Amino acid sequence: MASANIKQVAQHAGVSLGTVSNVLNRPDLVSPATRQRVLDSIATLGYVRNDSARQLRAGRSRTVAIVVLDVSNPFFTDVVRGAEAVVEEAGGMLVVCNSGEDAGRETRHLDMLEEQRVQGLLITPVSDGRHPRLDAFVAHGIPVVLVDRGSGHPSRCSVAVDDVTGGRLAADHLADQGHKRILYVGGPMTIRQVADRHAGAAAALTERADGVRFDVHETPTLSVAAGRQAADDLVALPAGRRPTAVFCANDLLALGVLQGLTAHGLRVPHDIALVGYDDIEFAAAAAVPLSSVRQPREQLGRTAAQLLLEESGGSAKHSHRHVVFQPELVIRASSARERKRARS
Repeated sequence: MASANIKQVAQHAGVSLGTVSNVLNRPDLVSPATRQRVLDSIATLGYVRNDSARQLRAGRSRTVAIVVLDVSNPFFTDVVRGAEAVVEEAGGMLVVCNSGEDAGRETRHLDMLEEQRVQGLLITPVSDGRHPRLDAFVAHGIPVVLVDRGSGHPSRCSVAVDDVTGGRLAADHLADQGHKRILYVGGPMTIRQVADRHAGAAAALTERADGVRFDVHETPTLSVAAGRQAADDLVALPAGRRPTAVFCANDLLALGVLQGLTAHGLRVPHDIALVGYDDIEFAAAAAVPLSSVRQPREQLGRTAAQLLLEESGGSAKHSHRHVVFQPELVIRASSARERKRARS
């Protein structure tokens, strides 16, 4: 059964459309008796106010959207949780969209969100922050904040982690453990975070004088399944070429590598040491607790949402800012072993 509309409420109460509108929006302008008659008609007819249509007509919305790379990744779950807390505290609602690391799907989400005139957009883009659809949001007065991605763009804020430093932390740790053959597992390299983490690790190892060999195994996705396949591939290498340590672009890959190595009868860290990235909750709970580069996940989301709401509210204090957090290496059993047990 279709719900009643405002015209039917006016007819039932014997008043004008303007009077019903005043009852809903400016009740102090309506006499108590008339106001009660309209409210009784609303209750009798089951009228439900269409806030979304009203906000679209006014060019305003209390809905903030966040587009993430992989909604199944616990890292993004925590980012969303942080953003949601800030948006709800401000009386709004957060809508989550999953690009699935697919540029076409990301564009379809952006087209729909622009049509809906959301209050603002938080996004971890598939490639970089120069997507032309983001410029269209800004042109329509919809603020955009990049999450887990640096910007440098003059018309939008960003919140990120220094992933180059994170890559350095992981690589230096493995080299300090005595490893001479280190493999980076991650991909696709078109994802900025993946490329930055690799760049940091490569730079750190290039600067060392102890002859560390650093190779790359590019994966199609940042998933557990891709990690398991990477483990199968590296186990198939001749023993003399097999890496003694693996640094993964995120924890899901690292957990997949751990599963794959274990299935092949290899021990972590005795045969192959392992370091992930993000430090999701599952990292510490793995069969072999996983060393990982920690990011302030919820703080990323909270800070991004705060910047967006500040801008969308027209605050005179707002200026576009690019917040960069520093990562922290958390060493656990998957990479911590005595130097004398490392193989060259």
